[in-house]
Amino acid sequence: MKKVLLFPVFLALAAGLVFTACNDDDDNPQSIVDLAQGNTNLSILVDALVRADLVTTLEGAGPFTVLAPTNAAFNTLLNDLGATSLNDIPVDVLRNILLNHVISGDVRSGALTTGYVSTLATGPGNNPISLYVDVTSGVKFNGTATVTTADLIGTNGVVHVIDQVLTIPTVVNTALNNPNFSILVAALTRGDLGVDYVSLLSGDGPFTVFAPTNDAFVALLTELGAASLNDIPANTLNAVLQYHVVSGANVRSTQLTEGQNVTTYQGGDFTVSLAGGAKITDGQGRVSNIIAVDVQAGNGVVHAIDKVILP
Repeated sequence: MKKVLLFPVFLALAAGLVFTACNDDDDNPQSIVDLAQGNTNLSILVDALVRADLVTTLEGAGPFTVLAPTNAAFNTLLNDLGATSLNDIPVDVLRNILLNHVISGDVRSGALTTGYVSTLATGPGNNPISLYVDVTSGVKFNGTATVTTADLIGTNGVVHVIDQVLTIPTVVNTALNNPNFSILVAALTRGDLGVDYVSLLSGDGPFTVFAPTNDAFVALLTELGAASLNDIPANTLNAVLQYHVVSGANVRSTQLTEGQNVTTYQGGDFTVSLAGGAKITDGQGRVSNIIAVDVQAGNGVVHAIDKVILP
């Protein structure tokens, strides 16, 4: 199945970012590790690479694109984790976080587009973690991290300095990071549902989530004659939300089959068809298209759909 990126927009980085020219000194070639080591504002990143045994990897031929968090970004992470130093973070966890900042290939600022890319970090089944890039207004990674210095060019790739550490996302973070899922987030966090979906879907999983876009929810409200989510009874909304989740499986697009019957967290079933593009037929015979696939998180995978499915 062909992967589809949500809403690709081909834009350069916003004005105001600092662009650094390529180092053309053939007598002093610098790898991307050398570039980090030569920048005092990236010293904690360098220490982290050493502790995670990634220096040799990133000195390899590549090419790599590295999103390099500043010292301030790492200090914020340590504070958020209640840690006093990098040594408080297990090496395997630190290594995967660092790999979540590395993209295969040399991706310059002008080539960044809105959509998903895979990092070298891995989730369930050793599938590559997805990173959401948004260039619609400046540049953001996973909804919050912004580029402060772009296009530090080395012999084996390019470095973009960022102001936050990109931790491994959960399926909840995946929805939070993408503004096209803001109504889904509002539904999941409605106060009267009696279910803490954020905690539930932040658990170990794995989960497979078929995530309706904002347009899908707007269409549902029209279909139901409702003015807002608040017009949908809590028990109904709970049943609908849980109908979009499969628990205990990280189902990638290649594992979907023609006529496949899928049992959801809610207990109901829906049917997958692949002819003419992947689709879901819900419990009421309505058809939803799967419009983006294999958005991999650390505890599951998300596929975007263009219609809310109903049990």
